[in-house]
Amino acid sequence: MKTMLPFILILSLTLHAQMSPYLLKPSKTYIDPSMKIKILDTKQINFTNKNNIAFNEISDLAYKDKKLFAVGDNGFLYTMSLLIVDKKIKKLQLLNATALQDEEAKKLKKKYRDSEGLVFVGNKLAISFERKHRVDLYGQDGIKIRTIPIHKDLRDKKAYQGKNKGLEALAYNEKYGIVTAPERPLKNKKLHTIYAKKRTWEFQAKGSITGLEFRSKNKLVVLLRDFNHFTRERVITLVELNLKKTSQKPKLLARLESSRGWNVDNFEGITKVKKNTFLLVSDDNDSVFQKTLLVLFEIRD
Repeated sequence: MKTMLPFILILSLTLHAQMSPYLLKPSKTYIDPSMKIKILDTKQINFTNKNNIAFNEISDLAYKDKKLFAVGDNGFLYTMSLLIVDKKIKKLQLLNATALQDEEAKKLKKKYRDSEGLVFVGNKLAISFERKHRVDLYGQDGIKIRTIPIHKDLRDKKAYQGKNKGLEALAYNEKYGIVTAPERPLKNKKLHTIYAKKRTWEFQAKGSITGLEFRSKNKLVVLLRDFNHFTRERVITLVELNLKKTSQKPKLLARLESSRGWNVDNFEGITKVKKNTFLLVSDDNDSVFQKTLLVLFEIRD
């Protein structure tokens, strides 16, 4: 038994190291009257490879029935079990990792696999892509079922500001169907625009859209990212839109600025886990200088 103790200890430390606490909030407390969210928990994730697939460059999340799904920039789909207890992330286990595949179960070619947005549609998963701008429906096994029709303005690849400024974000509910948005406004637009199949909503906000999630039937939470390459300052903003209005000033939920002491990273994905409670995830860009962070927060009315 004694000979097994070192092995058991190492295994325990290894498993624990895959999810560790992370200090997101500023070390000096200050009151921001515009803050409408409460940070409940933040974890840094360092999963070991699964099926020879690295867990990195996570771009979005989707949650259903205690399972958390994620997509990465290189066309990988991850399945995790998630346990939240007393408003804390208690357990996160990587169950599977697989490459996204076409209808013939063949791995997507490089220019087709820049997966960015993820959301449940029933028991299936809708995924949005950059470079080859589109939204496709997949099974939970990562095999494509069909392409989902999108707004006519999004079908012209020349309308985007660049190959890497495509359909970064995705959300769904029964009333509006699939809604998506390019990271930056299309060339003929000055305002950020959210697109359903036959409807649009415009709003003005700084930064790039990286995530969308419905809070309720008509309220849509928008995640935006801004980065100054000269000062290295990062700003993460959460706003809320009322989709009953086609044009509006968005409601500010939170603005997390690195210059104010927030230890923010490259947040790109958001998903709802229960009423008014959400998860954010950051994309580490496969860089040793960045992290995969999972943030549990709630919106306060």
